[in-house]
Amino acid sequence: MAPPLPEGRGPGGGVLHKLRLLTIGLLLTAAGAARAQTADEQYREPLQQVLDEIQQRYGVKIRPDAALVKDRYVTYAQWRFRPDVDETLRNVLAALDLQAAKTGDKTYKIKTYQYHLKTPEEGAAQLRELAARYHDQASWEQRKAELRGCMWSALRLAPMPAKPASKPIVTNKREYDGYSVENVALETLPGVYVTGSLYRPLKPKGKIPVIISPDGHFGDGRYRADAQKRCATLARMGAMVYSYDLFAWGESTLQFKPEDHRRSLAMTVQALNGLRALDFLLAQKNADKDRVAVTGGSGGGSQTMLLTALDDRIKVSVPVVMLSTYHSGGCPCESGMPVHLCGGGTNNAELAAMAAPRPMLAITDGGDWTAQTPDVAMPYLKNIYGYYGQPERVQNAHFPKEGHDYGASKRQAMYAFMAQHLGLNLRMAQDAAGQMDESKVTVEKQEQQLVFGPKGEGLPATAIHSFEALQALFNQTAAQGN
Repeated sequence: MAPPLPEGRGPGGGVLHKLRLLTIGLLLTAAGAARAQTADEQYREPLQQVLDEIQQRYGVKIRPDAALVKDRYVTYAQWRFRPDVDETLRNVLAALDLQAAKTGDKTYKIKTYQYHLKTPEEGAAQLRELAARYHDQASWEQRKAELRGCMWSALRLAPMPAKPASKPIVTNKREYDGYSVENVALETLPGVYVTGSLYRPLKPKGKIPVIISPDGHFGDGRYRADAQKRCATLARMGAMVYSYDLFAWGESTLQFKPEDHRRSLAMTVQALNGLRALDFLLAQKNADKDRVAVTGGSGGGSQTMLLTALDDRIKVSVPVVMLSTYHSGGCPCESGMPVHLCGGGTNNAELAAMAAPRPMLAITDGGDWTAQTPDVAMPYLKNIYGYYGQPERVQNAHFPKEGHDYGASKRQAMYAFMAQHLGLNLRMAQDAAGQMDESKVTVEKQEQQLVFGPKGEGLPATAIHSFEALQALFNQTAAQGN
């Protein structure tokens, strides 16, 4: 019998020996790295390494964006671990302005910190804390005044910029079944224009209601079919309606880049555009200042609540798919200015309550952040309206099986509410059976709705063409105010 070979020298033994040595080396390296991480180095570890350990320890899968993880480090990394994976992820990521969004039972995605978004539980808790600050009409009015004063300042609209003396630019009037449409641009700041479509009833009698319709983040903006149907139907019912573009959308891109829409000042410009639009409508000779409304969906819903909170001229409001306790609006044009930090912190439910006791219909659905509104925000709003003895003036139309849109069923609920509180003729929006009928509305192509022409050739020569020039206008106003 041959003598035994030394350990690691048999068939394949050389490989095994090398693997053992490599394993020992890795263990020593890891141990050395661990020993190197002390309080002197703040127990610092690469973020990717920490995420890998979280995945291994808790049996989860984390999908990071490589750009968010690259060259980032976690201080006191091992000290941030807890028995619960969600708490561990919060501890690890919060200091880096990151957060983990759950995408499945044991899967996560790393995202930048969503400053505008709380959890539903956090939103409900904040609303309970806010509600405890007032208990009657007098204490609520005091809170409302505190919020409103702060909101004007937060928007950089205190003082208000001077209104340009120019006249509205009106082009291309069209007449259809029961209504007309004109393209209208308003100069809201020197060289800055908001563009929109003005819908009027064809044969108005006496004073008529006015409605402003801020647009939301839906495809094709105010040119889309459902927006035209909504505004034209309201005009057929007897109202004058101005549907206008978001900042740096639609014809506003003749002056600003689309990416400027996600600049914080967009929130201010959109609020100013809404106020100027209201000025324009109320200046019409047959406008009824006692019947004034606003409605918009999504980002337009954010503007609906904001404008109603700021301006008592608005008598009726219908915010659509936006009223929530925990979501302040994901676009800087909705939350970029510190409005929601006013009064020690507020949310859209409290801002919406500033409409009280003016009639308000909140339209919500089961497919977005408004799903909990009927159970969480509505009892709160009913209580606020109860301070004025009119809890019935705030209503909710909830569509649990629908999603984030201003669809037909939502429009039908809005038509009925507007007809009730503005004295409109609801039959003009219905067929013989009493069902919603928008078939008499002519849906136009985008080119017909452009104020300044297909190539922007009608834009005044005095128009500004940069975000920097816009900022300079606000800096000038601030200097004059000071």
